[in-house]
Amino acid sequence: MTTRGGALHAPADVSASDRGRPPTRLPLVVYVLALGTFLMGTTEFVVAGLLPEIAGDVQVSVARAGLLITVFALGMIVGAPLMAMLTLRLPQRLTLILALGVFAAGHVIVALGSSFTLLLSARFLTALATGAFWAVANVVATRAAGPAASSRALGVVGAGAMLANVVGVPLGAFAGQLMGWRGPFWALAVLGAAAMALIARQVPHDTDGGQAISVRSELAALRSGRLWLTLAACATTTGGVLSTYTYISPLLTDRAHLAAGLVPLVLVGFGLGALGGFLVGGRLGDHRPHATTIAASAVTTVLLLAICLLSTHAAPTVVLIALLGLFGLGANPVLISLCVRFAGQAPTLGSALTVSAFNLGTAIGSWIAGLTLDSSLGATGPAVIGTVIAALTLIPTIAIACIQRRRSPA
Repeated sequence: MTTRGGALHAPADVSASDRGRPPTRLPLVVYVLALGTFLMGTTEFVVAGLLPEIAGDVQVSVARAGLLITVFALGMIVGAPLMAMLTLRLPQRLTLILALGVFAAGHVIVALGSSFTLLLSARFLTALATGAFWAVANVVATRAAGPAASSRALGVVGAGAMLANVVGVPLGAFAGQLMGWRGPFWALAVLGAAAMALIARQVPHDTDGGQAISVRSELAALRSGRLWLTLAACATTTGGVLSTYTYISPLLTDRAHLAAGLVPLVLVGFGLGALGGFLVGGRLGDHRPHATTIAASAVTTVLLLAICLLSTHAAPTVVLIALLGLFGLGANPVLISLCVRFAGQAPTLGSALTVSAFNLGTAIGSWIAGLTLDSSLGATGPAVIGTVIAALTLIPTIAIACIQRRRSPA
């Protein structure tokens, strides 16, 4: 099956052994793209550590300043598929460079801006660029690594974003305390410009920009039932984990009676687990994609249930949260790889829709989880909601595996 740009992708129901032995090393371009997602992940969440300073400077409440995070998520949900369609006829290398250029410009606007409305607009613009970069980066990484190592490559690209939570966001918050909240945005703008040069040097010229690609042919990918099942799994697996993670601080302090000063260390443990999960999950997914997604969903559900039951005990809860990072997000690169394959002739649209699904699941799950804090469940509420949402992931993942088994030759 030939994708846009001439890259060959084997059907999803062909085993890794049939597609050839995976390469021992991934191409350098995969790691360059991971650097890009590191910047994207950092900018998405660095605002959380700077909200009081931003609110005081632009004279809004902290709650209103939180809209800078919300509007970014909305921009990612809308922007990924929208930008994938708008850049349909552009070479992927050019799309990546332009996206990073807009990314850098958006951060300059935030760093210079004094109006909260301007800051919101710049964050939305940056989110559009982020969605475009992420969608195309997934496809470029898949093409560069080849079908036998596609999930592994996507694990590395996604690990860049996970590393942002462990390194980029804490560094950004620390830099904001030293040089003011505008400092991290200047740094991200400079790093974005530097990444443009790396992308221009490392990403090969492609030939897909001149092809007659129609929006209609791209949208034909949306007829795939397997694509929609995989997107549902993207939404529920991330929604289940991050609805719990978003409100993990009150669970740790109110239920487990952990000192507030230790909470950041627990979050680092989750981040390290998630980083490892992306790398290990991507590697396993190249050999047994469906077993990986089903097992990850089942283990995640059990871990979240255990957090609900053991949340009054600090030590087990801390360990469970680290394991939640490892298993809860470990299937994501496999799900992205499946979406790219199931999208057929529209891999970039398939990749873009995973970005939307991940963010939509996070937004809805976190919203529902937040409502439970004022219920009788209290601080345990988000974990209860997360358990239910994570369990729902078993439905699409098992359905996909059954469909693939029926399609496989006897």
